[in-house]
Amino acid sequence: MKENDMTEQTALTTEKAKPVLPNAQTVTLVEHYTDTLFRFRVTRPQSLRFRSGEFVMIGLMGDNGKPLLRAYSIASPSWDDELEFYSIKVPNGPLTSRLQNIKVGDQVIIRPKPVGTLVHDALLPGKRVWFFATGTGFAPFASLLRDPDTYEKFDEIIMTHTCREVADLEYGRRLIESLKDDPLIGELVGDKVRYYPTTTREDSPKMGRITTLIENGEVFKDLGIEPLNPDTDRGMVCGSLTFNADIKEILEAAGLDEGSNSMPAQFVIEKAFVG
Repeated sequence: MKENDMTEQTALTTEKAKPVLPNAQTVTLVEHYTDTLFRFRVTRPQSLRFRSGEFVMIGLMGDNGKPLLRAYSIASPSWDDELEFYSIKVPNGPLTSRLQNIKVGDQVIIRPKPVGTLVHDALLPGKRVWFFATGTGFAPFASLLRDPDTYEKFDEIIMTHTCREVADLEYGRRLIESLKDDPLIGELVGDKVRYYPTTTREDSPKMGRITTLIENGEVFKDLGIEPLNPDTDRGMVCGSLTFNADIKEILEAAGLDEGSNSMPAQFVIEKAFVG
């Protein structure tokens, strides 16, 4: 057998020898923003149906031969042909320490059973919706911001995103800037989206925690709107446990009630997300 034939045969044998993981999907894109943040896209299971804002269990096969899975919000909208995820990199994290090294063509396990509370069905009709996020908590809102229903249900969408440094806002900033050019929702977006990014460590045009800026009234002054009102305002929250608790306290103090899929109300919190 010729050398080039042997090389080709070896490649084919190697390709066939790749293990097929259960519920595996193929990575189609990986983009790193900072040393701690990246996004990736994978093929979408044909059977997967989800509502924008929901999450699924994703992961990799562990060294013990068992799947290592974590809850990840789907950052792509429900109409997308692929699935997008936005992730933090934790040096010693059981999953993210390995997930951050994936490349195009690799396989990622996707459990096609979406759940979650950050969905339109869990909110009562309103005029304005607030998306409150810290860090990679922006992910479910990346999905909702690209969903036509968001613009049909609300006259105004306020996207707040609090991070430590300016570079941590890059994923969200790019997505916000792309909305008006989106072929599906571009015409619906108009001037409905108000983007309010803040940083807590590095100097930026707007410094401070969103919780502080709500409590001192600065955010309402900056946006030229009235304070939170249960008759008109709705909220969705995705961040650290402390952040979620603080925002919940603020919203309830303003007269808003927490809702769920079975009992819609004025705000909802994604309890599966921690980061």
